[in-house]
Parts: sequence; structure tokens; C-alpha cells
Amino acid sequence: MDKREAQTAGTAAMNDLSRREFVALSVAAGLAGSTGAAAAAPQPVVENDVVVTTPDGRCDAAFIHPASGAHPGVLLWPDAFGLRPSMREMARRLAAEGYAVLVPNPFYRVAKAPQFETGSHFDFQNQADMAKLRPLMASVNGSDAVAKDATAYVAFLDAQSSVDKRKKIGTQGYCMGGRLVVLTAAAVPERVGAGGSFHGGGLVTDKPDSPHLLAPKIKAQMLFAIASNDDQKQPDAKDKLREAFAQAKVPAKIEVYPARHGWCVPDMPAENGSPIYSKPDAERAWSELLSLYRTALG
Repeated sequence: MDKREAQTAGTAAMNDLSRREFVALSVAAGLAGSTGAAAAAPQPVVENDVVVTTPDGRCDAAFIHPASGAHPGVLLWPDAFGLRPSMREMARRLAAEGYAVLVPNPFYRVAKAPQFETGSHFDFQNQADMAKLRPLMASVNGSDAVAKDATAYVAFLDAQSSVDKRKKIGTQGYCMGGRLVVLTAAAVPERVGAGGSFHGGGLVTDKPDSPHLLAPKIKAQMLFAIASNDDQKQPDAKDKLREAFAQAKVPAKIEVYPARHGWCVPDMPAENGSPIYSKPDAERAWSELLSLYRTALG
């Protein structure tokens, strides 16, 4: 997609759906807790429901950005529960820090969002719940499809007046979204300057299309925050990630957190009656993400 096509697609997308706009301030105390006392005051943000045209169809998405000015763009990949209130809240919080954030419905090929209003009521042992989740997950399994989507989302961001196209784009993802971050960084290497994977799944496999093998195509600075139970199940994954990115000479910080898979997402379902979300670890991961973006995106 060339620049003119991207601009046309972006403009059409913004006009395609009746937009819900509001100005909101994120909670200053929460932001101060994650970024330190010297952090700038949160900015008012504007939220729009948009549609992004991709090679495979029309993706419904949320686009949230500061109320004024042009800022680095960010593509936020949701976890398996998709685009829902908790992901919008993450995007609002990030936008208040000075970023223009696109949160796509990764399952647009199957159904419009939200597929789940919250992840907190999901039961991985319930066959009916799993029957709903499986086809959604299957729709983003193909690396080629994800690369096409990522290219369209980046083009959308670059077509927006609230995005500073002189600066690199960031991308972050949670659980299944961690894999999509790596695919995005490899698909649009000239635009993506930073990628953050949080308790990402499927980053290292024994297949020839394993995401970690894409390291030579990536030009972004990378952050991999790994859950302790994921590390226990696949203890060599972190080492293979380090080796792949070191050989490719791509800066990558790889750390195992003392928290369970899903710890960054507030509405994750409980496991054996115990909450998965860990606020102290989530806040530390958020601070690492902001530090990465400030360094790599400007």
C-alpha cells in the first residue's frame, strides 16, 4: 500500500463508522504510580470507533489519541479475549501519556467486537467457553494474514493527523498478542521502532515459521516480559529468544517475571480461585514499556 492509498484508506475508515468521541482524563494517581513522581500530567484523550480496511475485509477497531497535537503511533494487540473495555482502558492510559493508539479487533474475520465483555468470567475448563474461543484464535493463526493486517493497521496510523509520521511506531501485545507483536515488527520493519510482548504465547516453537526466527527482519528495539509459569513449561524459550536476537544484532530485553501468564491484564479470569492479575508486576511491566517507547519512539 503506497502513501496515497494509506491516506485514502485511513480517511475512509474514519468516516466509515459513526464515531463515538469523548474527552477523558486518565486517573492521575494511577499514572503517577507507574511512571514516577516526575511524570508529566496526563493528557486529555479522544476515543473513536473506526473501521480499517485490510486485504481480507473490514476490521472494527478503537483509535484513542491525545486531544491535540501529533504523537507517535502505537498498535496494541489484545489477548485472546479481544477488543473489550479492559483493552480500551489500557489504550486510554497510554494515549494520556502522549501516544496515538490503535486497538484492532483481531478476530474481525469471524465476528465484530466485543466477543467477550470481560475475560474475568471465562472458564478454560468449560467446553462451551472453549468452543467459542477456538474459532476466534484460529482466525489469527496464519502468519501471512497477520502480516497483512499489521501492514494495514500501520498504514491507518500513518494516515491520521494525530500521528507524527516522523517518529517510529510502537507495538505491544498480551498473551497471543505477544506473538503478533513479533510478526508486526517483521512485517513493517521500516516503521516499527519498538515492540513489547507481555506473557506472549507461541514465541518460540519447533516449526519453521516460529516467530523468534524472524529476528533478522526486525529493526525495532524489543521487550519480552515472560510469565514464570510459561518459563517453567518452556525453560529454553528465553534462551532461544536471546540467541536469535543477539545473532540478528537486534536490541532485546528478555526477563522472566515472578507472575503467572496473563498478569498484566486486569480482567483475566482467576485460576483455582486465585487472581492472575498482579498489579505490582503489571505496573513494573508498564513502566518498562513506557521507558522503551520514550527511548525508541521519541
